[in-house]
Parts: sequence; C-alpha cells; structure tokens
Amino acid sequence: MKPALIDTDILSRFLKGNTKVKEKFKNYLRTYNSINFSIITYYEILSGLKHKDANKQMNIFLEFASINIIFPLTIQSSENSAVIYADLRKKGTPVDDIDLLIAGIAIENNMIVVTNNTSHFERIEGLEVENWSL
Repeated sequence: MKPALIDTDILSRFLKGNTKVKEKFKNYLRTYNSINFSIITYYEILSGLKHKDANKQMNIFLEFASINIIFPLTIQSSENSAVIYADLRKKGTPVDDIDLLIAGIAIENNMIVVTNNTSHFERIEGLEVENWSL
C-alpha cells in the first residue's frame, strides 16, 4: 500500500466518527506512523469549523493535525496542478481548483488520494484514488 493523502471529505467523516473510515484509518496506521493530508484540507476543515463556531471540534481537529503530517503547497505541486488543469480543460472535463491542488500535492509526494469524490479525482491521469467510505 502506497502512502495516502486524505481528502477533506474523508477526514471530515473520520472526525465525525464514521465507523468505516475509522476502521480504514486504523488499518492504515498499522503500516504507517501518521495520517497525511494537505494544507488545502487543513484550510477547508478549519474554515468550516470556524464558520460554525465549533470550538470543541476545532480543538479536536487541531490536536489531530498536530500529531499527523500536513503536506504544503509547493512550487512543484503547483506546477503539477497547472499541468493537470490544462489537460482536463483541453479534454473538456475540468475539476475544482481545490481538487487540482490536492492532486498536485499527491503526485509530488507519490501518494494515493483517499476521497469520496472519486468522480473528480479519477479524471486525473496517473493519479491513484481510493474511497475509504465504502
């Protein structure tokens, strides 16, 4: 199993206690020492919690983030995302910029993307995708 980059929808399900996702995290952590997610996912989770004034959940998330790995947006991952953007636009099958940025980070770090939004990420050539909510 390759290292995984967890997308926002899966991390959100984990934080809400989804049994299937929690079991997948548990299995993953038998091989790897931490959960990986991007700075993009960090932003999406944090902004949603701040919008809802969900201070208790925000503290849980911040503690979770502090013991796991947050992958940054880099020049290389941005270039990867730009190539993906151009390719998908030419094919007439664009996806959201947020998904492109997450995909660029995953490709740079040779990771699979774990998401429930497989219909978007599967359009990206060379990107491995898994859904841990099934």
